This record gives sequence, C-alpha cells and structure tokens, in this order.
Amino acid sequence: MRIHPSDNVEVREDGQKYACTKILCGDSVIKYGFPIGIAREDIGVGTQVSPKNLRSALSGLGEWSYTPGDTTPIGTKNGDFMGYRRKSGDVGIRNELWIVPTVGCINDIARTLAERSGARALVHPFGCSQLGGDLLTTQKILCGLIKHPNAGGVLVLALGCENNRIEDMKQMLGTYDTERIRFLSLQDCEDELTDGMRILEELRELMAKDVRVRLPLSSLRIAVKCGGSDGYSGITANPLVGRTMEAFGAYGGTVLMSELPEVFGAEQLLLSRARDRAAFDAAAEMIRAFRAYFIAHGEGIADNPSPGNIAGGISTLEEKSLGCVQKAGKLPLCGALDFGEVPRSRGGLYLVNGPGNDMVAVTNLAASGAHLILFTTGRGTPLSSVVPTLKIATNTQLAVKKRHWIDFDAGVLLDGRDMDVMAQELLSLSVAVANGKETLAEVRGFGEISIFKDGVTL
Repeated sequence: MRIHPSDNVEVREDGQKYACTKILCGDSVIKYGFPIGIAREDIGVGTQVSPKNLRSALSGLGEWSYTPGDTTPIGTKNGDFMGYRRKSGDVGIRNELWIVPTVGCINDIARTLAERSGARALVHPFGCSQLGGDLLTTQKILCGLIKHPNAGGVLVLALGCENNRIEDMKQMLGTYDTERIRFLSLQDCEDELTDGMRILEELRELMAKDVRVRLPLSSLRIAVKCGGSDGYSGITANPLVGRTMEAFGAYGGTVLMSELPEVFGAEQLLLSRARDRAAFDAAAEMIRAFRAYFIAHGEGIADNPSPGNIAGGISTLEEKSLGCVQKAGKLPLCGALDFGEVPRSRGGLYLVNGPGNDMVAVTNLAASGAHLILFTTGRGTPLSSVVPTLKIATNTQLAVKKRHWIDFDAGVLLDGRDMDVMAQELLSLSVAVANGKETLAEVRGFGEISIFKDGVTL
C-alpha cells in the first residue's frame, strides 16, 4: 500500500529512516528513488529501517551498459580568482614550502627541518622494503604531491638505501622545475640539517618573488569527499556540494571524486553521465577493478558502512553510495585517473582511483592535483588534507558543537533554506579560499597524508 499525505509516520530518532509504506520480506527498499537493499523481513509502516531488517543486494564485479544521460553544461561562464601561475603552466592557490621524504625512516629529520623553517613535512611510513605495484603506488602518489602547484618549493629528502630511490623518482617526475624541486640524500651529506636548511632558505628566497595574479576559474580543480557520514549526508550536504559543483562547472572548472567503494551500488547513476564511450569504459573498469580488489581479499563488497555510519542512519553500502555520488551533481564524467595522475583537460568530473578511507582518499585527491577539497561530514572529523579542506556539516547540531572544525553549515537546508542560494554561497566561499582565505583546519595547522598500500613488505 501507499502512504497518503494525511497519514503520519512517527520519527523517533534524529537521522534515522522509517518505512512510509509496507515492505514485504524480499522486496527492494527504495530511497533517493533507487534500491538501497532487500528487506530481511516484513517491515510495517512507521518501522525503523536498519541493518536488522535490511541487507545489501551487492555482489560480484558488476555489469553496466553505456547509456548516456543528461548532464549539466560546462564552461559557459567567465570568472576569475587570484592565484599563482607556475612555470609548468599550472596554477596554485597556496605558495607553501613542502618537505617530502621518500621513505618513512627519515620522518623525524623532515619534521625537524619543517619546525626550523616553517615548511610543511608530508611524512608517511612507506618507501622502504616495498615491492612491485605497492612501491609503484607510493612513487606515483609522492610524485603527484611533489609536483603539486600549491607548493612554491619542495625539498625531497631521501635516506639513500631505500627501495624508493631518488633516481627512480626523478625519472617518474619527468619534466619538472629544477629550481623549485630540490633533492637531498641524507647518507651522502655530513650534516643533513645544515644542508637541508640551506636548500630550504634558497627555496624561500625564490618563493618570495611569487605574487598572486588574476587567473580563470576554469583552471581550478576542486575535489569532493565525505567522511563521518550520517543519515542527512545524502539529503543536505552532499546534494548541496553537487549543486555547487554544477555551478562551478559552468565556469569550466574541474571536479575530482574518489572513494570507489562508495560508488558501489550507484555506478549506473554515475556512469550514465559519461561524456563518451572512452570515459565510460575507463571509469567502469576502475570501479570493477576495485570490486575485484575487495573480492581477492575475501571481503564482501557490501561490507562498507562503519559503526559510525550505521549509528548515524546509513544501513547499507548502496544507501551510502547513492548519497555519496550526489556530491558530483550532474556534471559530465570525463575520465578516470590513476594514483598521482592529473586531468589533461579542463572541465567536468574525473573519478580518482582509491578507497573510501578518509586519510587515503584526501591524499589521492591532492596527488591528482586538487587545489582544495569540499569535505562533507555528519558525525564530524578534524582531518585535513595538505591542500585546503573545507568542512561542511550535514546538520546544524554538529556545526554548532564543532564550530572550530566546521566551515559551512548545510544543515540549515532542513529549515527551508534555498539550495541554489546556498550553492552560490558555498561556491563564493570556495573561491575565497582559492584567493587565500584560510580554512579552519589551515588556521590550526592541520594537514596530513596517508598512502594506499596493498602489497608485500619485506
């Protein structure tokens, strides 16, 4: 039966979901207009729907057909911001000094140099005793970060005996600005702190000459991410970010989205926006490969929502994914990017390889050239990438409680605020960040990386 407008369904707990029609055991449960799972038992009107009476229907590698759908036009407006033009032709929104260790055993040296110089140390535990594809992933991600245009200068530190050798990193970097990207092997110098500080001071002198210039908004790359999600994520913050990205896309801007497991169950919705068959095939293959990664490790592809997600009102991976993909709006899907790969053209949406894990995902997005990240959260998290990370609350309670974490409150949409108006406000805030306005995480000095690992360590 269908619920009539006059019927009432009592909502007993904030953020949870309740059946507004009788659902029989084995029936699909619909939310956002799509199935979010299968009923484990009969579910009566007004009954809370949760993992107790709902299970995922996901399995296998998945099969999808190329059926292009409607997408939002891109590149129809002109707009600008004030940023830094790099020698490579790319642009940056920050002019920071970064220290990137090739191997984790020299992290403390990197930290010491950062403390003395005011640089940012991108420390991590990898680069030694890694083999094959795992080592290659580390190298790709580090190379993407080393060449990031938000860094006006980079000191790459190596120990000298690790698997991740300087020679290999230089070859993988290809053409790079040798004035702004410098290398130091610690085993080859007598006093690494003195030599490191000398190089950092030289980089500072070069960076002091850099000034912001007027640049087109189309040269910006904004990434979208969600973490610590709740039942409102797919109702307030994620669709708001999607609407904001549609507005940004009208200026020719590029949007990056990762979290491949949080596409599982919503693939066709995303793939139907493929710009062409090549974009469809690349994205479908990347998603299928990540499903295979789960299966190869003996994990079910449906086992994703965390305890926090479940407590917040998300029951299945399909439900989480259908909320997650809304962050991209209706932008055309233009391709898929591997670790550390940057889009070769401007405009549209690109899917970035990687898991849903917050620390790994924001690192992958930064390594693929994201200038800033719009990060939605319903439970709250202080995590920030090494690129500016705007935190957007799905509910006002979180925005008030964690006002030192949250940059923007999307929860007021529940009070009737107009989404198009708020999308323009969020876009204006994003442009302000591109112009130099610090996010709350930046004010507190937050920003870290975590590298995806799936291989053997000796």
